[in-house]
Parts: sequence; C-alpha cells; structure tokens
Amino acid sequence: MLRVVKNVGHLFYRIWFYVLVAVPIFVFIPFLVLTTLSEKTYTHFFWLARNLWAKPILYGMGCFPKIFWQQRMQKGKSYMLVANHTSMLDIMLMLYVSRNPFVFVGKKELVKIPVFGFFYKRVCIMVDREDVRSRTGVYRRAQRRLNQGLSICIFPEGGVPDENMVLDEFKDGAFKMAIAHKIPVVPMTFYDAKKRFPFKFFSGGPGRLRVKVHTFFETGILAEDDKRTLREEVRYVILNDLIKNRPEK
Repeated sequence: MLRVVKNVGHLFYRIWFYVLVAVPIFVFIPFLVLTTLSEKTYTHFFWLARNLWAKPILYGMGCFPKIFWQQRMQKGKSYMLVANHTSMLDIMLMLYVSRNPFVFVGKKELVKIPVFGFFYKRVCIMVDREDVRSRTGVYRRAQRRLNQGLSICIFPEGGVPDENMVLDEFKDGAFKMAIAHKIPVVPMTFYDAKKRFPFKFFSGGPGRLRVKVHTFFETGILAEDDKRTLREEVRYVILNDLIKNRPEK
C-alpha cells in the first residue's frame, strides 16, 4: 500500500514537471517567437528562458539551486560550459547557473518534442551524431555564435549514462571546439539532479540542487592534439567531485 501511495506521488510529481515546462511556453509564446526571429535577438530569448522558464520550473518543483563558485565567469566573455548529465533538470539548472548567454549543442532527436522542439531547433545548435557532415557543421555554427559574444554548452557524455554509472566517458567535441576557438572550459558538477528528477519514472522528489563551478581550464596555448588530455583532465575533476560528494537526501 505504501508503495502504491509513493508511486501515485511520483506520478503527480512528473505530471507537475511537464505542466511547469509547458505553461510558460504557452503564456509567453508571442515573446518567444519574436525573440527567435533573428539571431540578433537571442540574448532576449535567453533572458526569457532563464528567468521565466527555467527558474519557475526549478522552484516550482521544490528544487532550490545552491551554487559553489571556485571561479566566476566574466560578463561579455565566451566559454565552453560542460557538466555531467543525468536529468532533464540539467537544462534548467545550466540556464540558472550561467548569466552569460549561451547556446546548447544538443541531439537532433529533441526536435520531435511538441512545442519545445519548435523553439529548440530555432535557438540550439543541433547535431546528428550519425552524420559526419552534421558534426562538422556544428563547428561552423558554433563559430558564428561565438563571434556574437555567446558561450556554448555541451554535455560531453553525449547522452544519459546508465542509472548506476557515476560518470560516462566524455566525447571529444566540446574540447576540440574549445581549443579551436580558444575559449576557457568551465567544468560544473551537478550533484543532486539525478536524485531530484531522474529518468527513472517512479522516483525523485524535491530538495536542494547543489552545483560546483570548478576552476576554468584555459585553452589559449593548446593545440588540437591536446584535446584528449584536456578531455580526461576535465572528466577527472567532475568524476572525483561526484565520488566525494553524494547526492543529498
């Protein structure tokens, strides 16, 4: 009986999440459409997404972010933002953490999500990992966005790892791109997102969402051959931190 009650609670928690995701989109859809008509208005779209979408979702779910900064980002500077990826809350949490406008690089498949997919394909850099031309085109589109003063965000695991895995292997893309464009890599550890809202359906619950923004990795003197070393150094920082700090209850 207790399990049934818990499962009902988890079901309503999931439904509430999707309500919180959808309602701001429908309420502010005229402004969202206007701010996605041109890349020049992207910073306005980012402000709306951060303040009128991501924050209400996190607070509405009872998930209150707490950020620990080892180094802070400078206003107007471009960065490569990377973090472990275990929850749909990671998208909202990344928007919460960074005041610097950034563009997500993400899977093409997300375009299929109703309503969300419409805006996703207009503002994100989409990649089809099975298509070599698509992967190559990412660098060209990222360069254009960096030239506009934006940052880039990639979850370097390339997908969501197995539920029991602490941290999957990292793909090269984020680090190759950071070196090519000479921008600092900003590693972040998301400690509690998997605990609060995992992909496993009948689980999760409200609580604190801790994030650590680690010391940045500079790439100014690095060459493309250094991408694997950079990748493993960044992964070690996040993995070591995840092992030391368990999710909060």
